[in-house]
Amino acid sequence: MIMRLRTMALAAATLAAGGCATLQSPFDAHLASPVAQVRECADWFAALDASIDAAGVRDASATRIAGFPYLRTDRFSASLRAEAARDERALNALADRLWGLDFDARRHEIANLPEAARVELGKRTGEPEITRVAARTRECGRLLREIDLAKPAQRAALLERLAVPDDYVSAYRIAGLYAVTQIPFSSGVRRFQDETRAAFARDPHAPAAGTRIRYSPSERPRLSAARIAAMVQPAFSDPLAVPQPSESDLELLYAHFAPSFEIDTVGDDDRPGALRWRRGSMPEVEGADVSVYRQVAHTRYRGRNLLQLVYTLWFPERIAGAGRASGARGGFDLLAGKLDGLVFRVTLGPDGTPLIYDSIHPCGCYHLFFPTAAARTTPAPDGQLEWAFVPQTLPAIGADDRLVLRVAAGTHYLERILVDRADSVVRYAWRDYGELRSLARFGPGFRSVFGPDGFIAGTDRPEGWLFWPMGIERAGAMRQWGRHATAFVGRRHFDDADLFEKRFEFDLK
Repeated sequence: MIMRLRTMALAAATLAAGGCATLQSPFDAHLASPVAQVRECADWFAALDASIDAAGVRDASATRIAGFPYLRTDRFSASLRAEAARDERALNALADRLWGLDFDARRHEIANLPEAARVELGKRTGEPEITRVAARTRECGRLLREIDLAKPAQRAALLERLAVPDDYVSAYRIAGLYAVTQIPFSSGVRRFQDETRAAFARDPHAPAAGTRIRYSPSERPRLSAARIAAMVQPAFSDPLAVPQPSESDLELLYAHFAPSFEIDTVGDDDRPGALRWRRGSMPEVEGADVSVYRQVAHTRYRGRNLLQLVYTLWFPERIAGAGRASGARGGFDLLAGKLDGLVFRVTLGPDGTPLIYDSIHPCGCYHLFFPTAAARTTPAPDGQLEWAFVPQTLPAIGADDRLVLRVAAGTHYLERILVDRADSVVRYAWRDYGELRSLARFGPGFRSVFGPDGFIAGTDRPEGWLFWPMGIERAGAMRQWGRHATAFVGRRHFDDADLFEKRFEFDLK
C-alpha cells in the first residue's frame, strides 16, 4: 500500500514537472532563427543538453529556467527579481548572474561527460580540441542572453519564470495524509529538540565516549574589523549590491572565520576526510586527507544582501546504534547509513561582524541556529514547531578567539559550540565545494558525487520509507547544496533567501 501511494505521488509530481518543461519560448524561436549564428548556437545547446542527459551527468545545484537553457537560478538569485524588474542595469546584472550559474554547472557537466561524447561535441565546433566545448558553450550563452534581453517579451518571460521549485513533494503529503501524520512526527521533533538541549546543557568537562580530537585550520590571519568590513562591501558599480569578495579576500575570510572541529572519536566512522572515487558506485571518505569544503552563499535581510561562508565536513558513515543510551552499536537503525557530515554556516553583517551561525547535516536534517547578541528570534507562527530551534546563543568573538564545534561520536550531532584560542596540532586542509561536482574517478574521467537528482547514491536511510508522508523525498540521504529541505513539519530550505529575515531581527550596523 505504501509503495502504491508513493508511486501515485511520484507520477503526479512528474506530470507537474512536465508541464513546466513545455514552456520552450523563446528558445524555439532561436532554433528557427533565420540568422545562422543564432540558429547554430541554439542547435549547440540542444545537442549539449542531449549529450548531458544521455550520459546522466546533469548538475542539480541550480535550477534550469524553462525556455532559457543557457540560464539557471538559485533561490537567492530568484529573490532579486523585484529589483531587476525595476531597473535595467539590475536586470542585466541579474542575467549575468544567471548565465554564470549555468556556465558553472555546465563546466562540471562537460567534464563529467564520457570522452567519446565530448569528442563528438568538439567536432561540432569545427575544431578538434575538446576544450572548445566549454568555450563554445560560453560564447553561445552570451549571444542568446543578449538577444533575449533586447526584447521586452523575453525579459518579462524570464522574470516570470525565475523561481526555484519547492523541494517538498506536495503529492507525497497528500497521499500520506500529512494533516494527520504530522502529529506523531511533531512528537519526534520535540523529542529531538529536548535531547539536543540536554546535550548542550551538559558539563563541557564531562568525559567523552571516546577520544576528543580537535581539527583546526592551518592558520588564522589577523584581520582588523575595518579590513573585514571593506572585504564584504558590495562593489559600488554593482546595481544588485551583492557582496562578492575577490578570491584573495575570500581566502582570508574563510580562514578568519573558520571553526575548529572537536570530534568525539570512537571508531573510523568518526574520522572526517575528503571524498574520493574508488572502485565502488559511491564516493568514500579518505581519512588520511582531513579536509573541509568551503563555499560562498548569500541571504537577504530587509532589502540588503548579506555574505555567508559555508563549511562542510564529511564522515564515512553514521553507524547503526550510534547515540543509544546503552552505548551498544549495531542492529537495526532507521538513521544509519553510508556517509554523514556537518554543514556550518556563518552569516556576516554589512560590517563583516557575524550575526548568526547555523548548521545542518548534508541530508538537510537537524537544523540548528546559533544567534549572537545582534540577532533575536521572532515569534513562531502557530504550528511552526521547527521555526527556528536555538539550543545555544553565542557571545562576541574576540580577535584571537575561534569557535570550536564539539561533535558527538557516531551520530555526529553538534553538541556545543565553545570559544577558545587554542588550536590543535591536527590540521585540516581546504577544498572548494565545487570539486564535489566533478571529482576524478578511480579510472579515467570525472564524475560528480551527486546524481542528476541532487542525491548521493547509496546514502539512503531506512527512515526514508517511514518519513515520506512529510513530503521530503529520500529523507536522510545526502544531497547537494541547493536541495536541502530542512523541516519535516512545515516547509523550509537551508538556502531560502528569506530564511533569516522571517525568523530573526538583526541589529545591522
